[in-house]
Formats: sequence, structure tokens, C-alpha cells
Amino acid sequence: MSDTAPVFLVDALPDSETFVLDGPEGHHAAAVRRLGAGSALVVSDGSGSAAACVVESVAGKDSLWLRISRRWHDPAPAIRIVLAQALVKGDRGELAVELATETGVDSVVPWRAARCVARWDDGPRGAKALARWRSTAREAAKQARRTWVPPVAEPVSTAHLASLIQSASLGIVLDAAAPSGLTDLTLPGDGDVVLVVGPEGGISESELAVLEDAGAQVARLGPTVLRASTAAAAAISALGVMTTRWR
Repeated sequence: MSDTAPVFLVDALPDSETFVLDGPEGHHAAAVRRLGAGSALVVSDGSGSAAACVVESVAGKDSLWLRISRRWHDPAPAIRIVLAQALVKGDRGELAVELATETGVDSVVPWRAARCVARWDDGPRGAKALARWRSTAREAAKQARRTWVPPVAEPVSTAHLASLIQSASLGIVLDAAAPSGLTDLTLPGDGDVVLVVGPEGGISESELAVLEDAGAQVARLGPTVLRASTAAAAAISALGVMTTRWR
């Protein structure tokens, strides 16, 4: 997306050329960003459709009247990166989602790996943690001026992750001890690439065997060892250069 104006998300783009931006996004635009008449901004539905707008007037302390000057749709990339991110303790999981979103991930799948210190129960605590990851992806997409907000799925088991890899064009498991590097892999021209990032304690041998049996290839990023919270962003950036995603 070429526009550098701030992005605000709406459930659906209006059919009319003028409309009111209200609710939480309207509050952020009017009260936090203090946008006034003549200010430029972009509204997006988070699914690729967007509209460049100009503020006509301040409708209230929490809303703005906008006029649409241009509409467009950013198509989904031919190669989609699905990040299977192992649960990480504290705010490092949110950092992983934030950095992955800013570098272009297309969807995030939280993975309940065996060596995860963090545990997302099926109750309120797990739901709260998942909500934080989803909110992080949403805000990071806006910060990066993306028209696509990557969805964050419900957490999955290793068996479920293996099935995702089986149905993808390619599965990549990052492992600092792998003999082959990421740049040694033959990448597909389209379809999903499932990128698996393990927990701080590493992926167990039994899990690695299950994922390899599903067709995943194991690769290292480079000569150094990255944290679980930063490995995905580094790999997504590399894949952006190695494929057509950044062209």
C-alpha cells in the first residue's frame, strides 16, 4: 500500500462517498490523533479493501465526517506465510506477533509445543491471552499501514499443526542446529508456507519427527541463535526477499 496516511479499521467500507468514522476508531482519530478538517487518512476492512479519505469536519469528540477520494483492493500475495508460533511466556509472544505482522505474515497459529513454559488453558485465562495476540496483530497491521490484518487462530496441538503442514505448499521448521539454511530451500511459487517457530526450550525430537513426517523441511536462519520472539520476523523478511512477496 503506497499511502502513508494513518490507517483505521472498519467492519466494511461504506457504499457512499461520505460517512462518519465513529466508535473506537473514531475516538482514536478524533481524540487521540486529533485529526481535523483537511487531514488525510485511510480506512480499511482488514481484508485488503481500503479507501483514501479526507476529513470534512469533526462530527463530535469521538467521530469524524470523512469523504472518500479513492478506493482500491490489495490482492492477497500468491505465497502466503502462515506462522505457527509456539506459546511464549510473558509479553514476548505479543512481540513475536507484532514483529511478524509488521514484516508481512498472513496468518498466525499459536502452537502448544511440549516445551512451552506458557500454558493457555481452555478457560478465561487462555481466552484473554488469545485476545491479546489478536489485538496486537490488529494494531501492528495499522502501524505498518497494511490493508490485511492477519487472523490469529485458536491454539493448536502438534498433531493439528502436522495436518496444516500436510495441506500447505511447504512447511519450514526453524532449527539453529539444522544442516541446511533457509536460503537452501526450494520455495513454491504460490500457496501457503507454514513457518514453525518453537519455544525457548526448543522443539522436542518427537515433535520434530511428527512435523518432518508431515512433510516439513528443517532449516536454520544463520550462524546465530535468535529468540523465539524474533525468529519469525527474521525468517519472514528473508522469505520476502527470496520470493515475489517484496517485489
